[in-house]
Amino acid sequence: MPDREADPMPTPPPVPEGVVWVDHPLVQHKLSVIRRKDTVTGEFRRLVREVAMLVAYEVLRDAPLEEVEIETPLTTCRAPMLAGKKLCLVSVLRAGNGLLDGMLELVPAARIGHVGLYRDHDTLQAVPYFLKLPNDIGERMAIVLDPMLATGNSAVAAIDRVKQAGCTDIRYLCLLAAPEGLATVRAAHPDVPIFTAGIDQGLNAQGYIMPGLGDAGDRLFGTK
Repeated sequence: MPDREADPMPTPPPVPEGVVWVDHPLVQHKLSVIRRKDTVTGEFRRLVREVAMLVAYEVLRDAPLEEVEIETPLTTCRAPMLAGKKLCLVSVLRAGNGLLDGMLELVPAARIGHVGLYRDHDTLQAVPYFLKLPNDIGERMAIVLDPMLATGNSAVAAIDRVKQAGCTDIRYLCLLAAPEGLATVRAAHPDVPIFTAGIDQGLNAQGYIMPGLGDAGDRLFGTK
């Protein structure tokens, strides 16, 4: 008896204002391999890093530049370079760490912060347990990293804590988002743009993204 034919991938809903869906073919191909349940831990980790790096180009597309004088092998000239203090990458523990390496490939001098949150599986609310950010984060652009934007509760809690530390220039990067999570974050933080590689059809009864890719943390670290 042949296996049942797989359901077609649903058409993503309209992209809300303030959300950037990075639909580049390379990003979409790599995301599909990440979704496969038989993608092994090492390959999963590598592909998450690569997709994070590709999405990072869009996150930083409008990063401020300034002209500085440089010397080439032939002459001196004025050339554009990133302006201001180095940005801060804020990883939402633990799965956000899977996105850090890809970001650091592009901006190796970035500062790194951590927000520790876990999701209460009964209430689906975020429970904070750790926070470490640069003292001068108020003078930096912060990019909050978390692979899965499901209910949006953890994302809102993480952004809340970064704002409470004084940061006013915040962006949020994830691999996959559900429409429910996008709506929650946009309602709570309309000033924070969201960058994602995929927008899925929605959440199941347990609050997981469907069709999704499973638990990103467990797949990144081989704990399940």
